[in-house]
Amino acid sequence: MNPIPRVSGFRITSPLLSGIVWSIIWLGAGTLLLSLMLYSSSLSESNVLPWVYGTHGAASLAGGFTSARRSGKRGWYIGAMTGLLYVILVVIIGFLSQDIDWSSRIPLLALVTLLAGAFGGMLGVNTGSSSSAGGKR
Repeated sequence: MNPIPRVSGFRITSPLLSGIVWSIIWLGAGTLLLSLMLYSSSLSESNVLPWVYGTHGAASLAGGFTSARRSGKRGWYIGAMTGLLYVILVVIIGFLSQDIDWSSRIPLLALVTLLAGAFGGMLGVNTGSSSSAGGKR
């Protein structure tokens, strides 16, 4: 009896692109959670800025983790580059969709995402399957 052949799945081979995709997924989840918090609590839109930075930081951390895990080397560098690409995409999308102006919030957002991405990269590179510290996997 022949087994049913596997359907070939779609796999992103680029670590950087994979990290950006996971960053966008986490950004969507964080935005949904933040929207629910605004709707169901007494949190006002004027006090939401720290939560927005936290959402972007968490998304960048997840993207840096994923990209460094896939890369298997230079974790902080790959994570920081993922954070940099992430913030460039967010600023371009924000400029094109809402015509945002340059302000002090953009460099602060870049700093948050770069640091979070680099930290996620440092964590992710140590959990990858190419690491020889854990023996055979």
